[in-house]
Amino acid sequence: MGMGYMILIGFIMLLSWGVSAQLKSKFKKYSKVQLQNGMSGAEIAEKMLSDHGIRDVKVISTQGMLTDHYNPVNKTVNLSESVYNQRNAASAAVAAHECGHAVQHAVGYEWLQMRSKLVPVVSVASNLVQWILLGGILLINTFPSLLLVGIVLFSMTTLFTLITLPVEYDASNRALAWLENKRIVTRDELVGSKDALKWAARTYVVAAIGSIATLLYYISIYTNRR
Repeated sequence: MGMGYMILIGFIMLLSWGVSAQLKSKFKKYSKVQLQNGMSGAEIAEKMLSDHGIRDVKVISTQGMLTDHYNPVNKTVNLSESVYNQRNAASAAVAAHECGHAVQHAVGYEWLQMRSKLVPVVSVASNLVQWILLGGILLINTFPSLLLVGIVLFSMTTLFTLITLPVEYDASNRALAWLENKRIVTRDELVGSKDALKWAARTYVVAAIGSIATLLYYISIYTNRR
């Protein structure tokens, strides 16, 4: 099981690297597709929020690459500097996607609410779980309950990655529907936006697969010692 797990994790790491590389390649490609309407990512975000009647969310610029996110606590759409300022299919896709999360928050989207409730638990679990799992494996014969505690904590992080999937896909669907229905982008630009968001979503799929595989590995260690 140990060797099989190492092979599986190696494959997942390779898959993760491949998806990440493809994502960067796609964003580089569609960053060269300039929007005919000339709108920046920030302007697109502000218009999408306005079109959905959302007045209490602020669009701000944040440092880094692919650091874009929506913060439901302070109600801010945080766009990386390139997305915030640039006027291309990639920035349009990302800006609209993050606003998709703001729309989810505004309408009380159930999966987003579930994920938000898990954030405090996962924040604590992620800081402790690796040490508890390591201790549980080292003390498997004398204190097996410690590994079980680690498994329970890790299952919370796995659940978080699974709940993230519908949240991310729904945000992209909302973004693309708005971009198309409001004719913010042309047909060719929409194709680029769809492709960029498709690869962004796949990074979450790979993360979920990796988390499930790791959880099953630790469960197997616990059950086999019995």
